[in-house]
Amino acid sequence: MSQIIPSRRSSTVQSFKVMDVLQRANQLESQGRTIYHCEVGQPESGAPQNVSRAAVDALNGSPSESRLGYTDAFGLVPLREKIARHYEKKYEHVPKDRIGVDRIVVTTGSSGGFLLAFTACFDVGDTVAIASSGYPCYRNILQALGCHLANVPINEEFKLTAAELHKEINQRKNQGLEKLKGLILSSPSNPTGAMLSVEELKELCELCQDEGIRFLSDEIYHGEFVVGFVLSISYGKQEATALSFSTSAVVINSFSKYYSMSGWRLGWMVVPSDLVESINVLQQNMFINAPTISQTAAMKCWDDGTIQELEGHVAKYRESREFILKELKTIDEIDSKNVAPADGGFYVYVDLGEENVDRENGLGSSEMCRLLLEEEGVAFTPGTDFEDPAGNLGDRRFRISYAGGTSTVKNAMESFHNFWPTWINRVKGDKKTYDHS
Repeated sequence: MSQIIPSRRSSTVQSFKVMDVLQRANQLESQGRTIYHCEVGQPESGAPQNVSRAAVDALNGSPSESRLGYTDAFGLVPLREKIARHYEKKYEHVPKDRIGVDRIVVTTGSSGGFLLAFTACFDVGDTVAIASSGYPCYRNILQALGCHLANVPINEEFKLTAAELHKEINQRKNQGLEKLKGLILSSPSNPTGAMLSVEELKELCELCQDEGIRFLSDEIYHGEFVVGFVLSISYGKQEATALSFSTSAVVINSFSKYYSMSGWRLGWMVVPSDLVESINVLQQNMFINAPTISQTAAMKCWDDGTIQELEGHVAKYRESREFILKELKTIDEIDSKNVAPADGGFYVYVDLGEENVDRENGLGSSEMCRLLLEEEGVAFTPGTDFEDPAGNLGDRRFRISYAGGTSTVKNAMESFHNFWPTWINRVKGDKKTYDHS
């Protein structure tokens, strides 16, 4: 009898390691351990109250008020109209024809947006550029779809700018390698928090346009604009959208981060005119439509009460970010230049440096994160989730998420301080306290 086996495609996909960390953290928690969750980028607050109430009302309303069946493939028109107004208010110089309701696609989370964008833009064998430090699911999904990856090294500011992309383009030309078909990049970045300036984003969009490279701009850590409020998960830098500078870019966003609706599986895309029909057909066949109850609830994201609640979230992120950066400065062994700028999002990314690891003996950041979780109950994510697998930086870096609340962050950093001397002793050769089992 012939053996039935999984696809070769599935065997090439790596696990999303932050979810592996979360799984172990949850196991320890179920055993009665106190765990400080600084691994996932999930706001502690849950969905805003107005949003949750709208979902309950939709479920409990009369049949005429609670129709939760299929929507248009692109989503509820009133929700798409609100998203279009969001772009009109928040960003400068976005032509109205680029944000028409017909260009806006409500997706099953940003992950659904990635799958739609990748399948609409790229074919098997195409080469897509990603940052050498970046969101791992870009790499994993693209490889599952049969695309090749060009890992573009980030600069000393932890950014991929037009300069780095131009260097990659020239190297590929000189070496006779296949031309880049696309680029996907987030700003603010996960994991580094580094954020392109308005001018840097403009230059990157122009280079992609000139070179025929499809730019996929992941803008899920952007916020809202309301007069009198600072509603951005960014700290002193202006957010910009690729829609201001490109006619061919695909913009991907989500309700999971700024709007605190993680788990509701709701995001959106803004697509250029040449992709509208392709995305429509793919959405119809892959997802039909994003969850209708989530769409209905998200209509409340722009209400005054919701905005006030979200402003409180931003204040907490800012406080937690400042606390982590301040605490890291007190650790002499960690060079300040090895801490990414954390311009936006809710992550701090740290490079331990060669002097604080001993990878020949298995003492890299992966082992540090494992021991920190097991011994201190602190969940950080190792850099192996984010770095180019062909490089050697993944097991030297780690990410701290401060989405989980200020008290969680403060307790986690206190425990990390207690753990740090024992880690240094292990690395420096004091193996008496080290149990490798």
